[in-house]
Amino acid sequence: MSRDNILCPRAVQDLIADGHTIVIYDEYVLKLDSWLARHPGGSLAILHMVGKDATDEINAYHKPPTLKTMKAFRIGRKPPGIWTNSTPPIRGGVYVKEPEEAPISEATTSTDISDADDSSTLETSISDLSEAQSVATSLTSEDSCGDEVEQADEREGLAQGESFKFRSAKKVYIGKKDPLAFTTWAEQQDEARDILEYPSVDPAVQQDIVKKYRALHEKVYELNLYDCPYLEYGKEMCRYTTLFVVSMTALYNQWYLTSAFFLGLFWHQIMFTAHDAGHRAITGNFVIDSLIGMFVADFCCGLSIGWWKSSHNVHHLITNMPEHDPDIQNVPLFATSPSFFRSLHSSYYDFTFVWDAAANFLVPFQKYTYYPIMGVARFNLYLLSWLHVLSSKASSLGSSKAWWIRPAEIAMMSCYWYIFGYLLLWCTLPTWPIRIGFVLVSHIVTMPLHVQITLSHWAMSTSDLGESESFPQRQLRTTMDVDCPAWLDFIHGGLQFQAVHHLFPRVPRHNLRKVQTLVKEFCAETGIPYVLLSFEDGNKKVLGRLQEVGDQVEHLINCQKYMAATGESGLH
Repeated sequence: MSRDNILCPRAVQDLIADGHTIVIYDEYVLKLDSWLARHPGGSLAILHMVGKDATDEINAYHKPPTLKTMKAFRIGRKPPGIWTNSTPPIRGGVYVKEPEEAPISEATTSTDISDADDSSTLETSISDLSEAQSVATSLTSEDSCGDEVEQADEREGLAQGESFKFRSAKKVYIGKKDPLAFTTWAEQQDEARDILEYPSVDPAVQQDIVKKYRALHEKVYELNLYDCPYLEYGKEMCRYTTLFVVSMTALYNQWYLTSAFFLGLFWHQIMFTAHDAGHRAITGNFVIDSLIGMFVADFCCGLSIGWWKSSHNVHHLITNMPEHDPDIQNVPLFATSPSFFRSLHSSYYDFTFVWDAAANFLVPFQKYTYYPIMGVARFNLYLLSWLHVLSSKASSLGSSKAWWIRPAEIAMMSCYWYIFGYLLLWCTLPTWPIRIGFVLVSHIVTMPLHVQITLSHWAMSTSDLGESESFPQRQLRTTMDVDCPAWLDFIHGGLQFQAVHHLFPRVPRHNLRKVQTLVKEFCAETGIPYVLLSFEDGNKKVLGRLQEVGDQVEHLINCQKYMAATGESGLH
C-alpha cells in the first residue's frame, strides 16, 4: 500500500476494527501500533485519539522537531475536507469490519459503528436531548420522594405516587421516582445549558474555530512565547532557597512549627516548577526537563512526576469527562457530575467507582468537607505516587527511551522519605506530639495548591457534546481562569491561567499572561465564552457546584428508597 493513497473513512474504521491504532494528523493517516507502548506520554494519551483528527492536540503537545517524525507512521492520506471524528474504542466506540465483498466507498461516513440505539450524529443527539427534556419536564404529580409536596398538574396516564418534583438552582424536574430517569434529566440539563451558551458543534462551525485557533497558535510561535524566560526562574530559585533556608534555620533553633510552616511554603512554591517541567516548558528537552521534574517532585516533595504526567496528560486531552478524566474521579468523597450516580468505570484506573452507601452519605456534605479534605490531600498523593511507580503503567516505560525514569523515581522518592521521614521526623524532632504537629502543619500549608488545582475545573462543564466539538472549544468549555494582579502571579504559580494553559500546554508559565490577551481576542472572535473569575468568586462557583450535586444526591436517595420499597429496579 502506498503511503500517499487516500484512505476513506470506511477503510480507517476497518483498520480500527482489526485492532490497529489509527489517528489522523494533518492530512495523514497514522498507524501508531508500534509506538503505543513506547510513547513517553503514556498509551492512554494515544488511545483517546483513535479514529479522530488529533492535529491540534498533537501540535499543542509536541515541539516541531518531534512533529517531523510523525511522517514515519504514515500509511496514507485522509480524503480532502473535514474529517468526521469517530468515538475511540476506549471511550465506547464500537467498530465492525465491513465484509470483504462489500465495496469500499469514500462516501461512507466515519461516524461511530455502534448499536442501533446509539446516536451517531449531532442531529440525533440534539433531537434525543429535546425529546428527553420534554418528557422529563412534562411528567408531574402531587407526590414526592420524601420531600415537601408541591402541587402540579398530573400528566394523563401517569399513576399517582410514581413521580416527584425536584427544584434546585432554577432547575425543575417533574418525573418518575426513578434514579435513572432523574440522573438522565440532571445530565441533560447541563448538556442543554452548554448547547445554548457555546457555539454550535456543527462541523462547519467547529472547523472555522479550528482555523482561527491554528492562526492563534502560529502567532504564539511568531511572538516567541514558547521561549522560556530563564531570568524568571532565577527569581524563582531565590524564593525557593529563601523559604527552605528559613525553614532549616527555624528547625536548628527548635522552632519546630515555624520550620514546618516554611517547609510547607517551600513545597507549595517549588511544585509549580515540577508542573512546568512535566510539560517540557523549561528547556524543551525531554531528558533535562524530566530530571528537573524528578528532582523537584520526587526528591524534594516525595511525589512521583511520572504519576503526575501519566494522569495529567489524559486530563488535558479529555478534560472533565467523568468516565475518563482521573482528576475528577473522587467518589465517594466528591462528585462534580450527576454522571457518577451511574457507577462509572474509569478508563484510566480500570476501576469502577461504585455509587454506594458511602457516596450517598458523604457527597451531600461535600460543600463542607471540600476545604478540610484539600488540607490533607497531599497524603493521598503520596499513595498514588507509590502505586504508580510500582504499577504496570510505570513498568511499561521499560520498552521506551524513558526506561530509566521508573528506577530513578523509586530512588529519589526513597531518598525523600529517608531525609524527611527518618532524619528529620524521627532523628531530629524530640517527641511524638511535635512530630505529628510538624507533619500536619507542613502538609496543611500546601492546601491552597490543591484548591487552585481543582478550582479551574470542578465548577465547569462535564458534558460531552460529541466528537465534532473542536479541541479549543472543549478546553475553554471545561476550564476557567482566575483573575489576579500580575504581582500575585507567583502565589498562583501559573495555575490561574488554566484555560490558556490547556490551549497551549507547553508555553512557559511566565508567558501565559501575554498569551491570555491573545486568547481573549480569540474568544471574542469565535463566540466561545472565556470564563475569568476572581479567586473568591471561583471558590464560590466551585462550592455552588458541589452544593448542586449534593442536593441532587439527596433526591436520588429518596428515589432509591422509593424503588426499594416498591421492589422496582433503578440505577443499582
